[in-house]
Amino acid sequence: MIVAKVPNRSSEKKSSEEKKVSRKTFVIDTNVLIHDPAAIQKFQENDVVIPLSVLEELDSLKRHSDEAGKNSREVIRYIDSLKAEKIGDLHTGVMIPEGPKVRIHLDAKPERIDGFPLPLDRSSNKFLLVAFLLKSRGESVVIVSKDFVTRVKAEAMELEAEDYENLKASYEGIYTGLRKVDVQKRDIDLFYKDGTVPSTEKDFRPNEYVHLTSPENSSAVCKYSDKNKKLEPLIQIQRDIWGIQPLNIEQRCAIDLLLRDDIHLVTLIGPAGTGKTLLALACGMKKVFDENVYSRILVSRPIVPLGKDIGYLPGTKEEKLYHWMQPIYDNLEFLCTTTSGEGNGAATLEFIMESKKIEMEAVTYIRGRSLPKMYMIIDEAQNLTPHEVKTIISRAGKGTKVILTGDATQIDNPYLDKDSNGLTYIVNRFKHHRIYGHMFLERTERSELAAIAAELL
Repeated sequence: MIVAKVPNRSSEKKSSEEKKVSRKTFVIDTNVLIHDPAAIQKFQENDVVIPLSVLEELDSLKRHSDEAGKNSREVIRYIDSLKAEKIGDLHTGVMIPEGPKVRIHLDAKPERIDGFPLPLDRSSNKFLLVAFLLKSRGESVVIVSKDFVTRVKAEAMELEAEDYENLKASYEGIYTGLRKVDVQKRDIDLFYKDGTVPSTEKDFRPNEYVHLTSPENSSAVCKYSDKNKKLEPLIQIQRDIWGIQPLNIEQRCAIDLLLRDDIHLVTLIGPAGTGKTLLALACGMKKVFDENVYSRILVSRPIVPLGKDIGYLPGTKEEKLYHWMQPIYDNLEFLCTTTSGEGNGAATLEFIMESKKIEMEAVTYIRGRSLPKMYMIIDEAQNLTPHEVKTIISRAGKGTKVILTGDATQIDNPYLDKDSNGLTYIVNRFKHHRIYGHMFLERTERSELAAIAAELL
């Protein structure tokens, strides 16, 4: 016989108090909302507080034409929609369907607060003041900011502070796209004889490359086919690709990914000098000019290190982009020289540029476009947020291939790191899909000097 327990009033009161204590108040910084416009909805059964200083910063950013401006407008519209639906008072708190209770903190801010050590001469300190006041009222406050200095100042005042983790993926132990497997020599001989060998391991990812080695020093490189559940040979390269030959196994696998038309998204990660951009361009030239698989090559880079929009530079869009795209032009010139000979490189480059089959574009201006049958190269993709990468990939039309290249350890965006950037995020999100391939390039091939510098410095 089962007897149901009926809680007494004291236990009900205790449970209610425990629930109240466990509920936290998350104070959200501007950079979090710009990084993820849907961040407000992702704090489950807790309170979300947006200070007035954050709203003011969003309002000042909403007129910008870049991704920060777009995300600012999206957040402001969402907050306005909560008010329009009249489902509560934003000053006291509005319960949203996702679980959090959202409120705007509009308390007047005096010039000085007892116990608050910072001057109120900047938005970040005003933001911290709100958290300080809420904690003094007995709330369990957690500051959420992507700015390291803000988090340090918060912790110095004994305020709990965290980075925004929702759109993060660990860079340590990232999927490399290539693994080494020890097998018997007869398995390698069978692979060379039949062109395939059954997979001996069960955890291969789609389009993962395998370096087979045996104790007798025999070796083979193959690709796992998720469709056939077998290890298959790479695409044969009859001659060089616009003067380029792979110099190591990773480059050979990267070329195979870039030449496969059934793989629509490719990521190449590695330090400077490993050949990411050069390989992507060379294979793009082959696909567009030699095989006519794609109509054009579109090359783009985020304009982060300039610190301002290209509109501040003089001249037409092409003239503004020229200096920023100089690494791309350098690679194109190198390809044209290697494939046409030292004396004909300039003429070949001029022909290619006049063909209008190569387009340079700033990432800022890709949003809103529809790009069918294109070979898209997004260079320095580690400086993009996950939302920016989503915007770019979602522009791809029918028959378009997208290649993202970059080094997740060299980031210029002040609010991104090796775990939160769009490039790392894409690798971790797409690694189980058949239309995706990835290669981590480790060996620097630019020059002996570059290789030693990469290792020592």
